[in-house]
Amino acid sequence: MEVENIASKNKSSKNHMRINDEIRLKEVRLIGPNGDMMGIVSSEKAMQIAVQNDLDLVEISPNASPPVCKVIDYGKYMFDMAKKQKEAHKHQKASAMKEVWLKPKIEDHDFNVKTKNANKFLAEGHKVKVSLRFRGREMAYTHMGRTLMMKFAEACKEHGELDNNPKLEGRNMLMTLSPTLNKKK
Repeated sequence: MEVENIASKNKSSKNHMRINDEIRLKEVRLIGPNGDMMGIVSSEKAMQIAVQNDLDLVEISPNASPPVCKVIDYGKYMFDMAKKQKEAHKHQKASAMKEVWLKPKIEDHDFNVKTKNANKFLAEGHKVKVSLRFRGREMAYTHMGRTLMMKFAEACKEHGELDNNPKLEGRNMLMTLSPTLNKKK
């Protein structure tokens, strides 16, 4: 009984298209195997045309009046739809969060390398999370860490802007930078 419930849920899902015997309508608007409009016919006649051409009858637009059905190879149709969806997904740009780690006693050259990397990430359109880890006695000098973080934000001012001020969370101080809108490509 539980298997029947799962099967009925899958059939009623948005992605499921009714095919062949699942189409129980009085009449449908039929698109032939060559893509030509065949007009409004009974669903039995549409099914006969599909069987004659060794193809499937697929309900393309169930909400139309009358519903639109097409005589096509269902397997090939689903393959083409999945291919189009994959191709569309490939062209979407996902903005990632990049992270840069600092230390309170960072040298000038290391600081410059970190700012250069952060500027590169910001220029590409990514957000940057800047983390500063305090170890041991460094916790007593968090004010120096805050100064360093603000210096870092100032160095990245050309490509990014400060989202939120540096905040101490445990032994880490965190802040985020986001790319400036006018510099974004």
